[in-house]
Amino acid sequence: MLPIDAVLPELLDTLEQGNTALLQAPTGSGKTTRVPLALLEAVWRKDRRILLLEPRRLAARSAARFMAGRLGESAGDTVGYRTRLDTRVSAATRIEVVTEGILTRMIQSDPALSDYAAVIFDEFHERSLHADLGLALVRESQQALRDDLRLLVMSATLASERLSTLLGDCPAVVAEGRSFPVELSYRPPLRRQASMEAHAAAVVREALDNETGSILVFLPGMREIRRVAERLEDGLPENAQLHLLHGQLSPGEQDEAIRPAAPGARKIVLASAIAESSLTIEGIRVVIDAGWQRRARFDPNSGMTRLVTERVSKASAEQRRGRAGRLEPGHCYRLWSESEQDRLQPQASPEIVSADLAPLVLELAQWGVSDPAGMDWLDPPPAASWNQAVELLQALDALDEEARITAEGRAMLELGLHPRLAHMVLSGRRLGLARTAAELAALLSERDIGGFDEVDIALRLTRLRKAGRRARGMLARIRQAADRLAGKHRDEAAADYGIGTLLACAWPDRIGQAREGQRGRFLLSNGRGAFVDAADPLAGSEFLVACDLDGQAREARVYLAAGVTRDEIEAVLGDHVRTLESADWDERRGTVVARRERRLGALVLESTELQRPDPETLQLGLLAAVRTKGLAALPWTDSARQLQARVSLLRSLWPGDWPDLGDEALADTLEQWLAPWLAGMSRWQDIQALDLVAVLSSLIGHDRLRQLDELAPKRLTLPDGRQAKLDYRSDNPPSLRVKLQAMLGCRDTPTVARGRVPVQLHLLSPADRPLAVTADLASFWDNVYPDVRKDMRGRYPKHHWPEKP
Repeated sequence: MLPIDAVLPELLDTLEQGNTALLQAPTGSGKTTRVPLALLEAVWRKDRRILLLEPRRLAARSAARFMAGRLGESAGDTVGYRTRLDTRVSAATRIEVVTEGILTRMIQSDPALSDYAAVIFDEFHERSLHADLGLALVRESQQALRDDLRLLVMSATLASERLSTLLGDCPAVVAEGRSFPVELSYRPPLRRQASMEAHAAAVVREALDNETGSILVFLPGMREIRRVAERLEDGLPENAQLHLLHGQLSPGEQDEAIRPAAPGARKIVLASAIAESSLTIEGIRVVIDAGWQRRARFDPNSGMTRLVTERVSKASAEQRRGRAGRLEPGHCYRLWSESEQDRLQPQASPEIVSADLAPLVLELAQWGVSDPAGMDWLDPPPAASWNQAVELLQALDALDEEARITAEGRAMLELGLHPRLAHMVLSGRRLGLARTAAELAALLSERDIGGFDEVDIALRLTRLRKAGRRARGMLARIRQAADRLAGKHRDEAAADYGIGTLLACAWPDRIGQAREGQRGRFLLSNGRGAFVDAADPLAGSEFLVACDLDGQAREARVYLAAGVTRDEIEAVLGDHVRTLESADWDERRGTVVARRERRLGALVLESTELQRPDPETLQLGLLAAVRTKGLAALPWTDSARQLQARVSLLRSLWPGDWPDLGDEALADTLEQWLAPWLAGMSRWQDIQALDLVAVLSSLIGHDRLRQLDELAPKRLTLPDGRQAKLDYRSDNPPSLRVKLQAMLGCRDTPTVARGRVPVQLHLLSPADRPLAVTADLASFWDNVYPDVRKDMRGRYPKHHWPEKP
């Protein structure tokens, strides 16, 4: 009896009464295999199929085989499965287990899902991009076309209240507890310098000595799995069998890893997150969790995705712990401290907020949606990532200018690949390189096959071709995928293009042009930098196409690329090349240099100097000169700086009423305010004749200039009737240098800005030497002046020093 069995009657009743339900059940409760079998008996099924979605191919195969075994059958009879490269279904199939991406293709082909009575989303808490998209599409189908279609969302750990609200406040059925208790131990490394791999291997050996049963070890990825395997290979007990489990293994190798150990033997399974959910590895009593995972993070600013290693969430750690309590009481070792556990995030962020959205945007365009706001999301796609995806798809000819799907876009969807790779496959067919394009797409859909120091993907393609029909493991899977993609298409003997041409079709934004004098350094067409090791054969290429990079924003390391020629770029990306006239300032020559350039994004493919540039081009060059030399190089006069400072003072008091004439704002808006005054100019000397007072006055406007003279006057009238010039340029309040005698008889400090700003008075001796600085004239007369008078009247007896000023 599994925990899920206790709530199956409630679940069946809920789906009898309504068409949508949420099932929350912890790891090990049996929901993946018990629920679909129970639904076979539902009256509302009416001989239609039940569709079960799994996040991974291994989980889909394993669940289907387990359920088929419960019925005494093989997969493909009552219970079957579909993955991208493997299908086992028949006319007798009533439960179909599919990976999440398969659902998208199915519902695009038949929006009503006519042959299906129910769709079950398993492990929805993982929040993959395909799961979020699939749920949105199924909900629309259910509401618009199939109110009798049952929808069940199953989750181990998720904020069920939010999800229930999204699903129309549907009922939630909750299964409590796991099958067996799991003891928990924290085993942080004793030395900070101990590597993850060394520590994990040590704890495995400890568990072998102290525990019974098989061991499942969670590690971030293949690199760590291989390193731990190397540390464990020597000295294992004779009855211990070491297995690896990750997404790049062949189906046969994965199946071998999850089979029960032979009688009297123990298994040690080193696994990635692939083993976290929807999978039972029989005989596992011990889980050792390193607490890290590898996730793809997309940067919409660079258009690049990078793999990051990050801490698992509390929910994922609990999922992993549950692997040990599936069939008997177990023990989980966490390779971190309890204090670190407290700092873990409760849930992992959904993939939709950090993924490349190009596949999702293209699928929704096929669905007829160009604005994500028109769909119901648990978490909406970020606007920046959405917009970047639209731009990419337009560059790949998959969307038109109105973001509507094109014929090319529809053909790309039929291939079931990332839009970049799909466009490359279709382009390969047009270029006579159909087989090569299919092989490249298959290679790039999987992880790098490894064994190469060089980045040239041509070397991987050669290895694949040499393996031929004898290919095994990952190479066999890649070949199978290439065969499917190529179909009946073959390369044409007279094809004029190569691998770089095909990659350029997929990555028009990652064409790299060599930086002059910097071997191995490239400028990409998207404006980012990239590099390969100087010793790599591709380091000397004039152009390359980078199809795999580490995603660093400033300068990315290239992992996979191919060389490409200028002619190949022109042949396939000619529509993306723009002819522009540009101008810059040549400081050495002291003149504007104008050029006509043919550009692919940030790359200059061809440049010709113009001998007689037009006035607009000259204007652009002079603006470039100002940027090069800096704003201070303009012909500033004291009057211009004073005007700038007067406006700045008033802007600080009435921000919305006065323009920003600060140096930073002016430098940022040269085109708006300076460009019109450069008409007819061609030399720097012409700029030196500019009247900046007139230029700034035009920005202020006639009415404001009159107000300016009232609120921040240039001069003040002194008590003796003379005019004195105010200085607004210091960081202090406006100041006035004036002889002390000129202020006799005045107790009130002069002000500007309607009395809001007192003027700072620099009081001078008859010889114009400083006597005092004050912004409170009354206080000066009362407290400071007596001492000044005592000292000064002896020095300057001919000047008036009254006792009562």
